[in-house]
Amino acid sequence: MKTSAFFFATVLSGGLLLSSCNSNQSAETATATTDTPASADTAAHGNMAGMDHSAMDHGSAGTTTSPQMASMNEMMAKMSALKPNGNTDHDFADMMLEHHRGAVAMADIELRDGKDATMRRLAEKIKADQQKEMSELGPIAERLDTAPNNYKPQDPADPFASKMKASMDEMMKNMPAPVANPDMNFNMLMTVHHQSAVAMAEAELAHGKDTKLKELAQQMVTAQKKEIQQLQSWHKKNADKM
Repeated sequence: MKTSAFFFATVLSGGLLLSSCNSNQSAETATATTDTPASADTAAHGNMAGMDHSAMDHGSAGTTTSPQMASMNEMMAKMSALKPNGNTDHDFADMMLEHHRGAVAMADIELRDGKDATMRRLAEKIKADQQKEMSELGPIAERLDTAPNNYKPQDPADPFASKMKASMDEMMKNMPAPVANPDMNFNMLMTVHHQSAVAMAEAELAHGKDTKLKELAQQMVTAQKKEIQQLQSWHKKNADKM
């Protein structure tokens, strides 16, 4: 499998944004985000020091410890280590697997720390649904491991690559500042996490070829759009938890 100079550099940059912009949150969060060993792939992506962090304004809440944010950092670091092979279906399945693992980890944190019954029920559902989808994504990615190239991960003008990049960019743009309430942190981060998953799944629906995988992508879009509405509705009713 060949390394992309563009497509997964986007994911890496997102991971670096999260790590850098949260470095002042707490010693605990900083340890979680900076102790991850740098991979050979990281070096290959070049110097990210000149990136614009203005999209992530955490304001005065930046000193609040957020295990959910640390989990997001870990997910992004793992996504950055992936190597696309240039097949839309394979690379979507591979990337979505890691994205789902991040959602499961966030759900586990909510079930450990959260108190709100509605958010805990939603965390249980998200965990169960995404674990089931992971059991399907894994074999599909393996089956497509030697599938022929049908897009250019390194080309910013490639339709699939640009849509996948946009899904990460939008997640970074909308990343919320952490707060003290664990239920609210789960709510806000899972909302943007789901929104990026929907965008990724829609990229697969537009450019993927594998029938089974496209059915799974449509399932993700339908389920997660509904959950986004539930998350946003809860958020409006619980503004005091900010």
